[in-house]
Amino acid sequence: MNKDYMLKTRPKIPGVSFPSPSKGCVSEAGATGGWEVRPGGMFVQKRSKDSRNHVPNIKVIVKHDSSYHEIVLSSQSSFGELKIMLEGATGLHPHDQKLIFKNKEMDSKDFLDVAGVKDGSKILLIEDKLSKESRRVDSRKNATVEKASNDIAAIRFEVDKLAKQVTSTEFEINGGKRVEDIVLLNMIESFMIQLIKLDAISADGDVKLQRRTQVKRVQKYIEILDVLKVRNPSICKMQLQQRQKMYKGQLPSFQEQMKQGDLNFTNNKGQMKWEKF
Repeated sequence: MNKDYMLKTRPKIPGVSFPSPSKGCVSEAGATGGWEVRPGGMFVQKRSKDSRNHVPNIKVIVKHDSSYHEIVLSSQSSFGELKIMLEGATGLHPHDQKLIFKNKEMDSKDFLDVAGVKDGSKILLIEDKLSKESRRVDSRKNATVEKASNDIAAIRFEVDKLAKQVTSTEFEINGGKRVEDIVLLNMIESFMIQLIKLDAISADGDVKLQRRTQVKRVQKYIEILDVLKVRNPSICKMQLQQRQKMYKGQLPSFQEQMKQGDLNFTNNKGQMKWEKF
């Protein structure tokens, strides 16, 4: 459409001046006169940050089921803003609302004045059941993800506590101190319980990565405990070591006893003595 033709055929509004065709392009006119061309060739006042202060409010009548709701808002508001205001009156989430004006569903980004909504205009509100069900599914999914994340956090806390016990036990065994086998078995069992809990968690994305990280941690500590079971000094070995320390330097050697004549394996005739059964 020719821009000059659009400017020549502009509507005549008392008290309002439009830019003349001699000003140049429409963008220049918008810059000088504060007007802009909307889709379809409609001239509207150019919006600015403080333009709402000079725009009058309008009252629209919204029909929902058998109820009517009168909403007062700026004529330059969007249908999305209208949906937010209707949420308190109808209880419907803005994403679950369909606004019908002149037999056409309006987008949330559309503006009232551009769509031709005036003071006293009637708008039909219909509940979008598909959108509501989709939001419900998303809500359940988010709740599942949040629960899985909380469960993994609780398991991580338990693994951290068990890890400190493993470190302390490893230090004792490396120092030659014996640890009761039941202690090692109880820790392994505790780690196995956490492993079963992790296996029961169903998750995707980042939560799945968190679960995998904890599984690897638990498996690592179980392997450490298995090694400590092997390295843990046995009772027999410890008793032998204690006896060796106790008697070391106290009992004479075999050669010394032979020299002292403490060991006598012969009789008076110089023959070996054998026990008779």
